[in-house]
Order: sequence, then C-alpha cells, then structure tokens
Amino acid sequence: MKKICIITGTRAEWGLLTRLAAFIQADPALQLQIVATNMHLSLKYGETYREIEADGFAIDYRVPMDAPEDTPRGTVLSMGEALNGFAGAYDALRPDLIVVLGDRYEILCAVEAALIYRIPVAHLHGGEITEGAFDDAIRHAITKMSHLHFTSTEAYRQRVIQLGEQPDTVYNVGAIGVDNIKRIPLWPREQTERSLNDFPIDRQTLLVTYHPVTLEHNTAGMQIEALLSALDHTMREYIGVRIIFTMPNSDTGNGVIAERIRAWCDAPERAERCVWFTSLGLKRYLSVLQYIGGVVGNSSSGIIEVPSFHIPTIDIGDRQKGRLAAASVVHCEPDRTAIIEKLSLLLNDEIPTDGTNPYERPDTARRIYEIIKCRAGQVAVQKHFYDLPLTDERY
Repeated sequence: MKKICIITGTRAEWGLLTRLAAFIQADPALQLQIVATNMHLSLKYGETYREIEADGFAIDYRVPMDAPEDTPRGTVLSMGEALNGFAGAYDALRPDLIVVLGDRYEILCAVEAALIYRIPVAHLHGGEITEGAFDDAIRHAITKMSHLHFTSTEAYRQRVIQLGEQPDTVYNVGAIGVDNIKRIPLWPREQTERSLNDFPIDRQTLLVTYHPVTLEHNTAGMQIEALLSALDHTMREYIGVRIIFTMPNSDTGNGVIAERIRAWCDAPERAERCVWFTSLGLKRYLSVLQYIGGVVGNSSSGIIEVPSFHIPTIDIGDRQKGRLAAASVVHCEPDRTAIIEKLSLLLNDEIPTDGTNPYERPDTARRIYEIIKCRAGQVAVQKHFYDLPLTDERY
C-alpha cells in the first residue's frame, strides 16, 4: 500500500481537501494519512481539527506551531516549531507522497522538511498570483520543491511550466473548491439559519472575511476601520442589510482585525444585524452562500468559489491582486468611499453574476486522486529544470 499523507493547517484548506481525502481513504491500494497543524490545533481559531474528525477521518499526527505573538517574529518562531514537528511526523509516518494545497507558511515548512526527507510532494493551486501577500513567494517556492502539480486554470499550468517544471507533471484540473460546490449536498435555508444561532439570511445579507495584507506594513488597523465604517454607512442606507463575519486566519497582523470585528459586532446598536464566527466550516459556509446577496473582503474564496453561486464578490485591496477573476468579482481600494460605492452596486444588483467561473472544471477531486494513484511510487525526487525557448530579442 502506498501511503498518501495530506497535510492541512486551516479550516478553509481542509474543506477543499475533504473529497480528495475520501477517495484516497476508500481505495484499498492506498493508505491515507492526515497531519494537522497550525490553526487546526489552536483554541484561538476554534480547534478545527474536530471538523476533520467529524468528517470521519483519523488524524495520524499533530504538529503544533503556536505563535507567541502576532508579529513577524512570532510567525517565524512558530515556523521553527513546525519544522521540528514535521521531522517527527515524517519519522513516524514514512509517507510515500505528501499532498499540500496553496501557499501558507505552515505548508512551506511541511514541504521544506519533505525535501530533506526526500519525500515527493503533490501541490494543488500552484502558479497563481497574489501580489499583496508573502503567500505569493511561498507558493512559487513550494512549486520548486514539488513533483506533481495540480493547477486551477490553464494559465496557471503554463506559469508552473515557466517556473521550470516538466510539462508532464503539471495538470490543469480546475479548482477543487468549485468541485465541492457541485458535489456536497447543502442545507435548506431553515437549517442554515439554525446553525447560525437563528440569524436570518436573505439576499440583503453579506458575508465578510478580511485577512491581513502581509506585504504591507501596519495597514491592518487602518483597512479594517475603513471597511467597518463603510459597512456602518451601508447599514444606515439599506435598513435590511445584515452581516456575517468570519474571522481572519493566523497571518501576521490578524489580531487587530479580529478584535475590531468582535467589538463592532457586539455593540448593542448592531447586535441584531451582525454576527461573527471563528469558523463556519465547509458545509455551513457553502450553505450560507446559497441564500445571501454577496461576499465582501479579501479571501481567495470570493474569487475562486463564490462566482459559481452566481452572486457578486467585492474584493478589497491588494491581497488577491493578480488572480484571474470572473465578471462577478469587483475589485476596489481599501478606502471607505470606494467600498461604499461598490456595496451600493452590489445591493442594487448592478454587478453581473451570470458569467462563467474560470476555475470550474468537471470532477476535479476524482481527477487528482486518479493521477496520484497512478503516479504514487513512480515519482522521482530528483528533478530536471525545463527550459522554455527564449523569444525576447533582448536576451
């Protein structure tokens, strides 16, 4: 049996990987291993390892990485703890292949350790661009340490090849999160509202998620104030508007955002129209998207998955700058006036939502599983750089 190890550090990432994990677990020729790390193990972020277990999976190893402070120093110290932890994980589990998704710093640690242990890596969502976050550099670094690549669009496949990866190791499979939308049975409105502590949802409800822009210095407080001020104005102008917040992830600078959201929502004048959750979890998150009017913030989900629900996204600031986006995604500066303007467009149904999602391809999770099954045990750790022909006369 080939041991396929999925490594996950956040609620959102695990939600994307659940169906792939189920395919691997059901295959008698494969042994699924799961390593949980970072936010999954943190009380502050909801101990979302419980969601993995509730989905019917066993966690084979846990790699804690508690940041002692919400600063660059704290993040780096937690990465050092993670490297130590992944050494223990790989000694204990001896996987034949690890599977990782995305661009977060805990995934970088997992892949760095796998490189030294000579364990092949399958990477999902390489080749993408997010100019406002250090995740951009992390993503490309992970690509160079990975051996199988599963991209979400053909443009991203070409970029991974441009980074020197052999074309026969790079597969355009679409976004695994969009595949989940098509496959997971979602809750009816009544059940969804009960799961939100009886918070009512309709087309005037907005889902807001705002993360730090990690390549900017000390902008988190200013930007969350601009967003909250814009939302205050909008709630006065549109009496029926209600807001659901999900909390930021563990990036440097998240503390001020989370603190301000909690205080803003809990103020008596907003308590009946605003609510916040540390984590919605995959099924509740997707179920909410069926019934609301749109998504606001700077989460990648607003660009990748939300357009398949045919509702608009207001993408604020530079965190996701550079990603391909559907016509239903409207970008704006992290400025109060700009956000108010875009919220007005959303609430007046002036943002087109009937276009196609560039990240949508059929049966993404099954295709990834089938390729992994076929190639596990046959992936050479040593790689050869793939050179593209030079076409620019300056070189």
